[in-house]
Amino acid sequence: MKQQSLKRCPIGIQTFEEIINKDYLYIDKTEYIYRMANGASKYCFLSRPRRFGKSLLTSTLHCYFAGKKDLFKGLAIEKLETEWTEYPVLHFDMSLAKHVDKETLESMLDVQLFEHEKIYGKPERAVTLNDRMKTLIMRACEQTGRQVVVLIDEYDAPLLDVVHEDENLPVLRNVMRNFYSPLKACDPYLRFVFLTGITKFSQLSIFSELNNIKNISMDEPYAAICGITKEEMLEQMDGYIERFALSQKMSKEDTLLKLKEKYDGYHFTWPSPDIYNPFSLLNAFEDGKLNSYWFGSGTPTYLIEMLRKFHVLPSEVGHSLQAMAASFDAPTERMTTITPLLYQSGYVTIKDYDKYTDLYTLDIPNREIRVGLMQSLLPNYLAYNTDMGLTTIGRMYGAIRLGDMDGALRLLQEFLSTVPYCDNTHYEGHYQQLFYIIFSLFGMYVDVEVRTPKGRVDVVMRTADTLYVIELKLGKDADAAMSQINLKNYPGRFILSGLPVVKVGISFDAEEHTLGDWLIEK
Repeated sequence: MKQQSLKRCPIGIQTFEEIINKDYLYIDKTEYIYRMANGASKYCFLSRPRRFGKSLLTSTLHCYFAGKKDLFKGLAIEKLETEWTEYPVLHFDMSLAKHVDKETLESMLDVQLFEHEKIYGKPERAVTLNDRMKTLIMRACEQTGRQVVVLIDEYDAPLLDVVHEDENLPVLRNVMRNFYSPLKACDPYLRFVFLTGITKFSQLSIFSELNNIKNISMDEPYAAICGITKEEMLEQMDGYIERFALSQKMSKEDTLLKLKEKYDGYHFTWPSPDIYNPFSLLNAFEDGKLNSYWFGSGTPTYLIEMLRKFHVLPSEVGHSLQAMAASFDAPTERMTTITPLLYQSGYVTIKDYDKYTDLYTLDIPNREIRVGLMQSLLPNYLAYNTDMGLTTIGRMYGAIRLGDMDGALRLLQEFLSTVPYCDNTHYEGHYQQLFYIIFSLFGMYVDVEVRTPKGRVDVVMRTADTLYVIELKLGKDADAAMSQINLKNYPGRFILSGLPVVKVGISFDAEEHTLGDWLIEK
C-alpha cells in the first residue's frame, strides 16, 4: 500500500455512515454484526471500556437494520446477508446524560423520545417516560408492519458518575429502570434489542424484569467485536505501520514491538486474540507519535473515587489480581471489591485463566495504562503538587538511566522537602507506595513486598542493566535499612536474574516528611 493512498483515520468519528461515505479507514467488524443480529437471543448486552468502539458498533447495527445495503459494499456482511430488510430503528444515546441530576436526565430522555415521536406520533395519554417508550415501540411496529429494533448506547452513562454516591445513585437508577422497563413487555413488537455500556448494574435494579438479556461481553465468538486485533492491524493497516515506522525512524519490527508495548494487551475472554486499544492506535497512526491518547482523553472521576472508597493501594491495581468468573458478572452497585470495575473500565484485563479453579488472572494491559493510572494516583502522594512532581520524576529517571541512584534520591529529597506533607505520611507504607508510583512512571519493572526465603523486600526495581533491592525505614537511620538487607540476604533471592544487584537502604524523616539519609552498595 502506497502511503499517499492511505485513508484518513476516523479520529472521534462514531457514525458508520459518515466513515463509509467520507472514505475513512474502517476496520471490518460486520461479520460480528451479522452473527449477533441473527443469533439465538434478540436481547444482547455488550460491555467494553470507553472509546473502544461501542458507539461505532451501535451505529453500524443501525445502518444494517435500516437496510442500507450500499454502505456495506466490499465488507464481510455483504456475502452473508441476502434480504436486507428495513426495520424501524429506535436509537438512544445515553452518553449525553453524564454529570446530570434527576430533572436533567428526564429532560434528556424526553428529547430523545420526542425525536422518534416526530416520526411515529405520540398519544396524548402517554405522559410518563415508560408509557411513551411503550407506545413508541408499538406505533412504530404497527405503522411499518415490521418489528422494531431498539439500540441503547452507553446505557450506564448517567449512573457511573454517581456510583459512589449512596444518595444520588438510587434516584437516577429509578429513572433509568422506568425508562427501560417496557422492553420486555413489548417483546412481540421487537426484532432486536442491543445495549452497550462499561459496567453491569444488576438486572433487577436497572432492567426490572428484563432477565432474558444475553450478556455477550465475555463470549469467545465476540472477543474481538470491539478494538483492533493484531491480525486486523497487520492485514488492514500495513501501510499505516510502514508510515509510522518512517516517522519514528525505526524498523518495522521495532515499530510493532513499540506499538504492542504501548497499546496492546487487552483480552475480554480467554482464550482471546491480542486486542489493541483502537482509540490510541488510530491516533498514533494519524499523528505519527507514541503518545498516551486513551488515558489523555480523560480519567473517569468515578474510578478514582471508587479506588478511594475501597482503599486500594497503587501497587494493588495490577500485579496478577485473581478473580472468579462470577466476579465479572457482579452488579456494580453491589461490588465488594474494585476488581470488576477495574476490569470493565479497561484498567486491568485478562491475562490467563485456569479452568480447574475457574480463576482468571488480571493485570494492567500495557504501558499506556500503567503510566496513566499512576499519574492519576500521584496527586494523593504529592499533596497535589503534581506538575512539579512529574518534572522531578523525569529528572530522576534521567539520573537512574545513567546509574546515578544517589542523584535520583537527592532530587526526590529536595522535592519532598518543598511541598506540604500528605496525610498518612506517618507510616512506612506511604513511602513504599510513592516509590512504586515513581518507578512505574519510569516504565520499569517494579514490585513491592517481594518474598524471599527470609522475609520481604520493600521495593524491587529492575532497569535494563541493574536490579535494585530497596529497604525503607521510617524514623530509623539508613544503617538499619541496609543491615536488614544484609542480615536477610535479600540480594541472594535475585542472583538468577543475571543482573548486578544494587542494595539501597533509605531512611525517611518522620518530622520533615522527606528522605533523611540513604546508603547505596553494589
